[in-house]
Parts: sequence; C-alpha cells; structure tokens
Amino acid sequence: MESNEQVSSSKRGHLSKHDVNMIGIRSIFNQSQMNYQLMQGAGWTLSILPALKKIYGKDKKGLSAAMKGNMEFMNTNNYAAPLLMGLEMSLEENGEKRNTIDSLRVALFGPLAGIGDAITWFTILPIVAGITASFAKEGSILGPLVFFLVYLFMFLLRMPIARLGYAAGTKAVSDIRKDSAIVSHAASVLGCTVIGGLIATYVQINVKANIAVTATKSISIQKQFFDNIFPNILPLAYTFFLYYLVKKKNISPVILIIITFVLAILLSWLGIL
Repeated sequence: MESNEQVSSSKRGHLSKHDVNMIGIRSIFNQSQMNYQLMQGAGWTLSILPALKKIYGKDKKGLSAAMKGNMEFMNTNNYAAPLLMGLEMSLEENGEKRNTIDSLRVALFGPLAGIGDAITWFTILPIVAGITASFAKEGSILGPLVFFLVYLFMFLLRMPIARLGYAAGTKAVSDIRKDSAIVSHAASVLGCTVIGGLIATYVQINVKANIAVTATKSISIQKQFFDNIFPNILPLAYTFFLYYLVKKKNISPVILIIITFVLAILLSWLGIL
C-alpha cells in the first residue's frame, strides 16, 4: 500500500533548530479548532503544517497523505504536545512509513496527556496559583506578577520540549526501521488500548427506567439487569454500532454526533436514560 511506503530521507527537507522551536511555539494552536469529531486533530495539523511543508517540499502527494494522517482524532496535554510533535517530525523527516508514524502518534497521545495533566494542571499551576493568590489577597503585586512569569516560563518551555522530542525521534529512527513491523504492531495495540480507555471514560449510558413488579416493588433495568449481565454493555454496544455506521455505511461522524445529541435529549426528557 502507498501509505506503507518508506521514502528515502535524502528526498525530504530537513528542519533547522529554528523550525523545531517554531513547532513548540505553534503548539499553542493545538486547541484552536476543537470539535467533537476530531477534538484537537485540526489544530494539531495546523501547528505542524509549516514543518510538514518544509519536509515534503514539492511532494504534494506526500504532504497530502501526512496532513490526512494528522487530521485524525487527537486529544493530549498542550504542554506535552510539543514533545510528540517533535518526535513525529523527526520520523517524517527520516521517511518512516506512514502507518508507523500514525500508529505511534495514536499510541502516545493518551499516556502523554496523563503525564502532562498531572504535572501542569494538577501540580504546578494549582500550587503556584494558591501561593500567588495569597500574595494578591494581601494587595501585593507579586501575586499576579509571579503567576504571569511562571506561565510565561511554561510557555517558553515548549521550545526545548519540542527539541527533546525531535532529538529522541532522530535517535530512535534506526531502531524503529530495524523492527518496524514490531513497533507498528505494538503501537497499534497500545493505540487501541488508549482509544478503548477513552470510550469507557467518555461514553456513558444509564437506563433510569424501572420495571414494576408489584405495587411497592420495582426492578432497576440498569442496576439489576444490565450491570449484572455485562457492566457498561450499552456504551460498548452503542460505540460499535456507530463504528459500523461510519465504516460500513459511510455515514458522516457529524451526522452521528447530531443524532446522538438528539437521542440523549429526547430520552432524558422521557426519563428513559
């Protein structure tokens, strides 16, 4: 398949230190086009687009394939995103197979999101905000000033993080090429695991309706039926049903999102879900 072809790195442009730094700066666009279908997919592609254009040069077909691959579902921490962007650009630059690059991106965005969220949103920023808020409460200008400086430092840190990812990807290229089939398969398995975790987290369907047995006793369809037979079977079944409609019936995900919204509102109003 064309998407699995490995292109010689000599035919591709090479990124400078400035280019990699700009990947870190442009990572601020990662959440600029959030939507329910792709989450950060469009913003992710926008962030790395100048780097992709330099790498592929006049190879419009290769650039198109790279943009299409990066427009898939993406949802990761914004401060960790430059690391993955730098890693991916090094693989693009060295002519790795399209499916290997895409599999690694899907496999890594979930774990990086967990690590990035834990470090930034749940540790650094809350602690700094708590300390600086106490200064601000006392009327000291140090409160907003220190918080701004910390936030600015975290923003500028995107550049060395992007360079770190780029350097790591460059060093790993030989190992990836040597065992490309194993790496691709392992990344695909991990990627499926990440997506499965996202499904279990985001898709929730609970039946509120009860079946009356006597005048004073009723059975909960959710707790005493579905949960006893197969916990979370409804979210799983609905997810696979939507996957079937997308893959086999070619129904637009946007249409399915609208239908899901309508069903959720209607069934909640009727007291069924």
